[in-house]
Amino acid sequence: MIVMLASSVHAQNTPEQEAAYKKTITERATKIVNTLGINDSGKFNDVVAVVANQYFALNTIQEETKTEIAAVKNTHTEKANQEAPLKAVEDKKSLKVKQQHASFIAQLNNKLTTEQVEKVKDGMTYSVLPKTYAAYQEMLLELTTEQKEKIYNWLVEARELAMDAETSDKKHAVFGKYKGKINNYLSAAGYEMKKEGEEWQKRIKAKEQNKNAK
Repeated sequence: MIVMLASSVHAQNTPEQEAAYKKTITERATKIVNTLGINDSGKFNDVVAVVANQYFALNTIQEETKTEIAAVKNTHTEKANQEAPLKAVEDKKSLKVKQQHASFIAQLNNKLTTEQVEKVKDGMTYSVLPKTYAAYQEMLLELTTEQKEKIYNWLVEARELAMDAETSDKKHAVFGKYKGKINNYLSAAGYEMKKEGEEWQKRIKAKEQNKNAK
């Protein structure tokens, strides 16, 4: 069983707050792991602990970063003097997140199949990757194999980053940035994205009307 990380940041919380927080992330992790088809209870609990621990670790990094940013701003009242130390704080955060991400994926790979690891990643990012990839294929019926591969790889890249974002909005923002990149790529390839989107909506509407007519 993975032991939850200790942190001076979380130590500032009351026991009740700490218990409520751990309960929330454990429930979130359990919901994700429930999709993996793990029948062994010991293994199931181990994987839940790994996923919950990841949420805990990322939150700890985020809270520590907030504290360090506040300290920089208190020490350097002039904005011109804040730039370098704030960048150092963000660089430190990025390194910690990158290291934590690698450790998390290694633990998942050690306990799960490739397909199960994919499900965990999708569960942590609201299944935006498969939903978006399917939507592009439904909207653009003439996508080439190369274009599909390009779209999918960009969405995979987005998912890896979104997994580490601290809020739902920030996770979706990561995908939004990559969707913009994908749309620019497709526009350059000759697709009229606005028109294609309108035609797709018409097809969806017609399909619903046919379904309701039966």
